[in-house]
Amino acid sequence: MNIIVTGGAGFIGSNLTRALLERGEKVAVIDDFNDFYDPALKRENVAAFAGDGNFSLYEEDIRDGAAIKRIFGEVEPDVVCHLAARAGVRPSIEEPILYEEVNSLGTLNMLEASRGANLKNFVFAGSSSVYGLNSKVPFSEDDPITKPISPYASTKRACELQCYTYSHLYNIPVTSLRFFTVYGEAGRPEMAVGKFTRLIYDGKEIEVYGDGRALRDFTYVGDIIDGVIKSVYTPFDYEIINIGGSRTVEVGYLIEVIEGVLGKKAKIKYLDAAPGDVPITYADVSKAKRLLGFEPKVRIEEGIARYVEWFLKREERSA
Repeated sequence: MNIIVTGGAGFIGSNLTRALLERGEKVAVIDDFNDFYDPALKRENVAAFAGDGNFSLYEEDIRDGAAIKRIFGEVEPDVVCHLAARAGVRPSIEEPILYEEVNSLGTLNMLEASRGANLKNFVFAGSSSVYGLNSKVPFSEDDPITKPISPYASTKRACELQCYTYSHLYNIPVTSLRFFTVYGEAGRPEMAVGKFTRLIYDGKEIEVYGDGRALRDFTYVGDIIDGVIKSVYTPFDYEIINIGGSRTVEVGYLIEVIEGVLGKKAKIKYLDAAPGDVPITYADVSKAKRLLGFEPKVRIEEGIARYVEWFLKREERSA
């Protein structure tokens, strides 16, 4: 199949691109290599695919509708995996218009290009952030989405609604996957696991918002990719599906696990809880199990060990 992966140079996107290429699929990555974090890391991610004849790279912005339509005409995709987005809850509070443009308009451009493409499937990367101040745990796809508390969360919810509209009007099979706190190899450096690992390794102080007892459903990237791959080959008219580890971990315990693997003690500075942060994320994955046969396999202790191994090898290469 011909598969477009937007954001394919990023953390989840590059892991997905690798998995699809290993299955013999033809993958066209669209990525603008923006500076949300060091673009050199993204170029490093895709450099490994350069010699693969089934891989192609388009350095374009999903806000450019004409460029997206041109790429669709050249690639003639069977499947779209739309992962590109402006990420991050806290930064979205500072730049809400940018998040609206990239996430909402960018997704609309992808859907508009998909209208005449005769797609077999459109897989959208949603986010657990849409649940916001959800009063029921674990979070279920049937829960009402009425309290998103960041521009990032509200744009992700808006994208899900766009996806439903296009599925309904133009018969595009769409699955929106709500990812829960993804970590692992090639992880974004500003996220908790990457940031804490770097600072503890360097002997520098880490900042923890709140008292360290916030609960997160940390999900290893390999499990996320398993869920995405299953979705690629299992189209639906329209579905929203949680993809998470389905186990909550306190941020304080996450730090302890990283300390144990690195063999270094963290220097911690506690700060007030940050605006936009929620007290808990927790995925009910029963729907994913039923529809996709998805089952998270990697617990936090094993996943952190794998990430730190990758991190240390990269440090050796850099040195």
